[in-house]
Amino acid sequence: MTNLVLATDSYKQSHFLQYPPEARAISAYGEARPNPFSEEVLFLGLQPFLIDYLAQPITQDNIEEAAEICAAHGVPFNRNGWQAVLDDHGGHLPLEISALAEGTIAPTGVPLFQVVNTDDRMPWLTTFIETALLRAVWYPTTVATLSRKCARIIGAGLAKSSDDPDGQLPFKLHDFGARGVSSGESAALGGMAHLVNFAGTDTLEGIMAARRYYGADMPGFSIPAAEHSTMTSWGREREEAAYANMLDAFEGEGALVAVVSDSYDLDNAVDNIWGGSLRDKVLARKGTLVVRPDSGDPVETPARTLAKLWDIFGGTTNAKGYRVLNDRVRVIQGDGMNVASIARLVDRVIADGFAVDNIAFGMGGGLLQSVTRDTLRFAMKANAMRDGEGVWHDVSKDPATDPGKASKAGRQAVVVEDGKMVAHRADAVDPSADLLRPVWRNGELLVRHTFDQVRERAKA
Repeated sequence: MTNLVLATDSYKQSHFLQYPPEARAISAYGEARPNPFSEEVLFLGLQPFLIDYLAQPITQDNIEEAAEICAAHGVPFNRNGWQAVLDDHGGHLPLEISALAEGTIAPTGVPLFQVVNTDDRMPWLTTFIETALLRAVWYPTTVATLSRKCARIIGAGLAKSSDDPDGQLPFKLHDFGARGVSSGESAALGGMAHLVNFAGTDTLEGIMAARRYYGADMPGFSIPAAEHSTMTSWGREREEAAYANMLDAFEGEGALVAVVSDSYDLDNAVDNIWGGSLRDKVLARKGTLVVRPDSGDPVETPARTLAKLWDIFGGTTNAKGYRVLNDRVRVIQGDGMNVASIARLVDRVIADGFAVDNIAFGMGGGLLQSVTRDTLRFAMKANAMRDGEGVWHDVSKDPATDPGKASKAGRQAVVVEDGKMVAHRADAVDPSADLLRPVWRNGELLVRHTFDQVRERAKA
């Protein structure tokens, strides 16, 4: 799936015949429209697309393959146009893309990027790449926005109950989503998006994406952890031995080890094994045991487990008056976690008199897969056409049946007014104030963001 000439919707192959004859350039912008999920978005994902897709020039083989496919598929093919891309531009699409800096927290309804063709013979090219470009941006932006919402919920709980909220937060939401996504590329982009907000992950593709596309060193961390197969392979009669092996195998100063404890009976495991036969062993270790409930009610079960561990192992009361478990034990809840259940669990932990320090959260498919383009109502729309005289004409839609789908007319700019980003017509603002800066032109990456820069901007 690497042929950029075919990385579009079938019907777009016919669009070179549909624009007005006077068209020389088409401008289009992409945004997250106002939506019920979030009033702001964390912009991410354009740079990987530029590096992996637009930086790869098309070839003669790509053109021939596309011509063959389109002929058999029943749609026209713009052979002359694509041949000109290859012959006159070395296979690089003659496009300029301007965008907000990645990691920017932008209000919905504000353009995140804007595209225009740079060869007057190819006004059709701008919207031809909509499918691939929008797909590249909406997914990591949506995952990053979802992850950030979780960070704000957990962060508020920590601010209320913890003596060290800033130190605790980076490892409070762990990404377990690699197996729950539709592809390795999704795991990479979504896992990377989560790492903008947190440092806990088991999605190695996300780490590799942050390193490859944004030059990160090591943006995410994990710990040794059990799964049901490694526990149940010992047999029910040797459950205690399986747990003891985990404590012995991963010993060390400050070492953490997570053990799934519901293979048979969670309450028995907590009361009679962790809190009974293995209690002294847990207390004698130099590291921390993280007990993982993995079934039952996603709020009640971890809350009950936390209360039991307090009764067994005790702890301290912090300066804010909340209980903190003995540092040899903690809890992680990964089953059934989403934005709503995390909020409920945070509230329950605090209501029970515990600091949020005691518990970590994990998300899988709910983090990396349970989002769609409609979650943030992403769209890319044409907003202007330049004619042969060099005059820009407004282009927009305003459907009477759905005013919420109205698009912006005229070349766009994003400026800050009264501390907030707003969209304006580009011809009505000082170009130096425009936050949509060129990042790509005719095959050349003009700006390369680092992962540290993305993370820093996302703290806004």
